[in-house]
Amino acid sequence: MALAAAGAAVRPAFGDDSMITKPIPSTGEALPVIGLGTWQTFDVGDDDKARAPLREVMEIFADAGGRLVDSSPMYGTSESVAGDLMAERKLHERLFVATKVWTRGRDAGVRQIDASFRKLRVKRVDLLQVHNLLDVAVHTKSLAELKKKGHVRYIGVTHYASSAHADVERALDAHRYDFLQINYSLDEPEAEERLLPKARELGVAVIANRPFASGGMFRRVKGKPLPPWAAELGIASWAQYFLKWIVAHPAVTCAIPATSKPGHMRDNVAAGRGPLPDAAARRRMREHYASL
Repeated sequence: MALAAAGAAVRPAFGDDSMITKPIPSTGEALPVIGLGTWQTFDVGDDDKARAPLREVMEIFADAGGRLVDSSPMYGTSESVAGDLMAERKLHERLFVATKVWTRGRDAGVRQIDASFRKLRVKRVDLLQVHNLLDVAVHTKSLAELKKKGHVRYIGVTHYASSAHADVERALDAHRYDFLQINYSLDEPEAEERLLPKARELGVAVIANRPFASGGMFRRVKGKPLPPWAAELGIASWAQYFLKWIVAHPAVTCAIPATSKPGHMRDNVAAGRGPLPDAAARRRMREHYASL
């Protein structure tokens, strides 16, 4: 199996254990292909016992060369927890901090964004996104203003449901974004029909959310061995199988699995190293998964 011609993916030199990166189309800035989501997993409040494994997760992620940490006001206390943990380990300068606005009305949006900055302990956010298209036209104007003022580096739009893809496509046509965050996995591949080609056409980076379809994919493969040929791609687990398939797509910049388990974090970041499947290998991976 050959390596993927994955857009302009940058693979480490032989013997280098660094994570593969891809360029953000609007600037060329390199972004590692495995990020970290915080939905549910980081919503632990001030419970120090619950925060302990998250500290390790964050350290493993950063030490592996991961950068993009994605959160939202919708995720309960996740922004505050992520902000505290990044501050404890002085990781803000190493990481790429992304969050969202999720409310109606300009003024409410501005207040929520200000609160997110405080919770994440940042003066500037790397990526600010309109969550699930909520009041998208109004908030896009606010995001563009913040970007112009230098408070935000990149702006984007998100959704998690395939049923909303037509609305997402209309938003991409109506506004100028740097990023699109959308559900994409072997269980939910619909984005490749129109949204991924649209993102490539417009020069928009793509973050893949729900890479494990909320865990349903692991239930499907439970007790089933990897195909022998997976080793040719450096795949040692089903998580790596799922993630490598996603990030090998030429339009995908980064996938953001969420976890509170250090062992799972080590497994996830390993998917960002070594070879990526080419188009033929991805088809084989998809066919095998569909047969299970």
